[in-house]
Amino acid sequence: MATQIHQGPPPLPPHGGFGDGPRGSRKRGGESLSTWRYGDRVAYAMCWFCGIALCVIAGAIVLYMAARGLQYLNFTLLSTHPEAGLDQKKTGGFLDPIIGTVLLTIIGIAIATPIAVATAVWIVEYGRPAWLARLVESGIEVVAGTPDIVIAIFGLALFQQSLFAPLSLTADGGAVFGRSFLTAGAMMSLIALPMVFSATREGLQSVPALVREASYGLGKTKIATIRRVLLPSVRPNISTGMALGMGRICGDTAIVIVLLGATLRLESEGGIPGFNVLKGTGSTLTSYVYNNSPAGEGNAPQKAYAAAFVLLLIVVALNFTVDLIARRGSKTGLETGRLGA
Repeated sequence: MATQIHQGPPPLPPHGGFGDGPRGSRKRGGESLSTWRYGDRVAYAMCWFCGIALCVIAGAIVLYMAARGLQYLNFTLLSTHPEAGLDQKKTGGFLDPIIGTVLLTIIGIAIATPIAVATAVWIVEYGRPAWLARLVESGIEVVAGTPDIVIAIFGLALFQQSLFAPLSLTADGGAVFGRSFLTAGAMMSLIALPMVFSATREGLQSVPALVREASYGLGKTKIATIRRVLLPSVRPNISTGMALGMGRICGDTAIVIVLLGATLRLESEGGIPGFNVLKGTGSTLTSYVYNNSPAGEGNAPQKAYAAAFVLLLIVVALNFTVDLIARRGSKTGLETGRLGA
């Protein structure tokens, strides 16, 4: 009768070899910097220098703007409308630019998000025909690298056509100016779209294939899998792209000057309540800061510092939001991967 020999599992590697034992960890982690080549040590020191220098520069900007901005910032500036005048004590605050910043950001991100998400889903999940997918990706890269002033001039030439007269200011003789919150927001969406698209595409590509296969195994169609499984799992990525896009919109000036008119106060157009403001012109905090800075014509540098500090607070808040969303998104991705496995 033949005897079956049961062979046990292979022996574990000894500590200090290529295993994960404590000796191996100490050996890898205890590498001395003095054993590196001179060029590697210089590169290592340069990495530290660049990282610390960036932190110092960012901190210096925040501290400088906080010191100058808090010196002049008060509730009156935040709650009163701006007015033209030579005496800056009588020219009001910057309530209208704050409202304009919020309106323009909402319009731009509301247009960019659905287009960017739909495009990312189509490229990652379908991508057919392949030549068209490559062409779309190349087009988004071109838009991302186009200067804002070029986008602004293109938008002005586009929206000055009579076809888009209902979206902007018009003269009594029928001439279309092409300037309004709607036209500026449409062009602002182009600078936010690449960020939302990239974040959504990376999120979809990081979802394990087992998650899709499990959904198909339960009888779900592809479109149902995208809607009920994939999009909820990449929601943190979409939020991250939206926050980055809103930061770009808040900090842009060229499109505001060319397509929004950069007027001190909100100027409405038409008779429909709410819509008349969107058809009108206005300004944002960026154009207000430029106009009142020493390089502008407003002759109110104190208010420029205060408005710049408020704008900086908005940008910093968006950056912290991005960091928080990214951390939560990484935890969600890990949990999704475990469920898929």
